[in-house]
Amino acid sequence: MATKLVVARFQRYFSRNPSLLPGAIASVISICAWQLGLLQPLENLGYNTLFQVRNIGVLPKPNWDKRVVVVAIDEASLRKYGRFPWTRDRYTKLLQSLEASPPAVIGFDILFAEPSPQDAQFADAMFAKGNVVLARAWDDRGIPLATIPNLQEAAAAEGHILHQADTDGISRSATLFARGLPSLGVAMLQVYNDNKQLQTGKPEQPLALGDRSAEFQRVLINWPGNTQDAPTYSFVDVVEGRVPKDAFAEKFVLVGITATGVDTLVTPLNQTPPTSGIYLHAAVIDNLLNDRLLQPVPQSGVLLLLLIIGSATSWLLLKQGPRGRVLTLGLLPVTWLAIAILLFTFGRWFIPTAAPIGTMLLAGAIVQLREQQEKQQLMKLFEKHVAPETASLIWQRKEEIIQNGELQAQEMVATVLFMDIRGFTTISEKLQPRELLNWLNQYLDAMSECIMDNNGVIDKYIGDAIMAVFGIPFARSKEEDIKQDALNAIAACLAMHEQLQQLNQRFKVEGKPIIEFGIGIHTGPVIAGSVGGSRRISYSILGDTVNVAARLEAMNKEVKAGNPYRVLMSAETYAYVRDRYYVRPIKTIQLRGRERETVICAILGKR
Repeated sequence: MATKLVVARFQRYFSRNPSLLPGAIASVISICAWQLGLLQPLENLGYNTLFQVRNIGVLPKPNWDKRVVVVAIDEASLRKYGRFPWTRDRYTKLLQSLEASPPAVIGFDILFAEPSPQDAQFADAMFAKGNVVLARAWDDRGIPLATIPNLQEAAAAEGHILHQADTDGISRSATLFARGLPSLGVAMLQVYNDNKQLQTGKPEQPLALGDRSAEFQRVLINWPGNTQDAPTYSFVDVVEGRVPKDAFAEKFVLVGITATGVDTLVTPLNQTPPTSGIYLHAAVIDNLLNDRLLQPVPQSGVLLLLLIIGSATSWLLLKQGPRGRVLTLGLLPVTWLAIAILLFTFGRWFIPTAAPIGTMLLAGAIVQLREQQEKQQLMKLFEKHVAPETASLIWQRKEEIIQNGELQAQEMVATVLFMDIRGFTTISEKLQPRELLNWLNQYLDAMSECIMDNNGVIDKYIGDAIMAVFGIPFARSKEEDIKQDALNAIAACLAMHEQLQQLNQRFKVEGKPIIEFGIGIHTGPVIAGSVGGSRRISYSILGDTVNVAARLEAMNKEVKAGNPYRVLMSAETYAYVRDRYYVRPIKTIQLRGRERETVICAILGKR
């Protein structure tokens, strides 16, 4: 019951606001795709694009924090000390070399899970420092790769080095806490804060280091730049004293391997060639020190955003013409991308790009499909009843006659034309059915062309009769427009008379019956709209004006003298055309069902 009520409310809402419906459909599709993760590959590309655009240099971009320094086990170090892994005395010498420029914290992105003869010396060096953080990891089965006990006890803390790249191999996020254990970078910051508190009685600065209680807490990394620009010194240069004296003083020093092919890391700015995993920890420390981790839009915010974007896009597009829509649909994605870049650059906000832009384009496609469907429905009512120019005009001004997706009934003043073949029953008895239809269709086609060429609408064919209307489907608000409709009707009559003469000459040559017609014209109020049932519907007019035109047409059988064109009109029509055509009043009669008398006039020709 509740579901039906919600559906009914939505139906009522969109029936009152049909311009929002295409956007709502686009939004729902995008939300489903978002929830299923189908848009994530495109969002990943959007993430890469934001960094690449910012890195061009036109917009302000951050730089690597100089307080974060990498001691790299690079190719030069491997050539000097041999292949990796090294004996622990190498790291003891490193710690001794750093005494000349004491770092704030030292972090090793190296696992020490196997004992070695040099462990005691290394442990003593770490204990003496009091600010060394070691790495912790798990194997593929989730079993901890524990640091050997004496090194673990000597270290100030441990931090995990768990990391998982996205499906395309690019690293966009970091795990601050895993199973209650901080990451290497977070652990280094905690040690830094603890040491400062011991020295001064309070932390150096408050740092939002994440939620330790979370099983896995992932954050989006705001890469400060290409890792080649990060402060980095070769391990061998540090040990042999070939670095500035203050290179590491009060800094966060990360020690890890950067040699090609070992512990590779791909970032949006380091794809070919890739960089090294040690820089992920450097980026975490950099982001936390400077409070510049990227802030993603909450899930609920994304869903609301997509709903708003879809509805707003369809509303905007439906207000535009074809050229305006193309321009709008081209500008909207560019505008959204520009907003995303500005928020990313100046506000550290990471907003979705693919999903909103996809919603905009999808809304545009649905608007186009919906319009095409509406056009087909509208044209079904008017096809072959109006000239191509009139059909185009009807579509351009469809808002005047279509509301909430339906043709609306309208009261208007129009000129109605009825015409019929004299003696059709007698003629039909003389011809074979196929001959009769061929003969009749030639006549109807010629007469219809004359009507439509003069902006008339073929309302219907009734056997051999034609009912046409001048002045629909748009209501006339000016007298000159009503007058022009009446003039168009008379012009169509004269054109049909001339066309009939030519057609009869051809029929005479072919040995077919010649045709005489009678036409009745009346101008007055009508009601126009869709007439029919659910299985068959047509656009037509109703009202007394139709009846009067039909009765005038029938009177041509009686009025032949002084009626050269076989066209009889009412005084109402005559009032609109008398300055252009010679007209002869015939008589005044009382038509059945009408209170007023009707003046009948015959047209004699142009003035």
